[in-house]
Amino acid sequence: MTPRSLFRGLAIAELVTWTLLLVGMLLKYGLGAGDWPVRVGGGVHGFVFLAYLVVTTVVAVNQRWSFGATVLGWVSAIVPYTTLPFEVGVARRGMLDGGWRRGPEAGERPGPLDRLLFVVVAHPFLAAAIGVVLVALVFVVLLTIGPPVPSR
Repeated sequence: MTPRSLFRGLAIAELVTWTLLLVGMLLKYGLGAGDWPVRVGGGVHGFVFLAYLVVTTVVAVNQRWSFGATVLGWVSAIVPYTTLPFEVGVARRGMLDGGWRRGPEAGERPGPLDRLLFVVVAHPFLAAAIGVVLVALVFVVLLTIGPPVPSR
């Protein structure tokens, strides 16, 4: 899996889960179907949203994006249906080209995020498992805190 394919997959997943959330809201508020559609759509969307933020950060470090480009990637998850246009834009600019960096280049002094990236790339399955657990933990904490908008 390349940085491009991973990022595109999460960008599409984020787009799909926005649809689930919006359909859930339509069912709840438009058709009076109760809370369950928003709970399901919102839950799936929330988990994928957090995963997208993590993947955006990992890809940004790997591809050496500027801080501004990274923030724009994060913001694209907040605005409905903008993750895929963002992915298309960075792909067109060549910002997703190449593979995973596995170590420092000659003469390069890697920073802490680079060193963490090298560990993640060296152990992708373990890193993915740890990432899923961490996203799940953040997700549970956020669910415990409550929704961003009180339900009616």
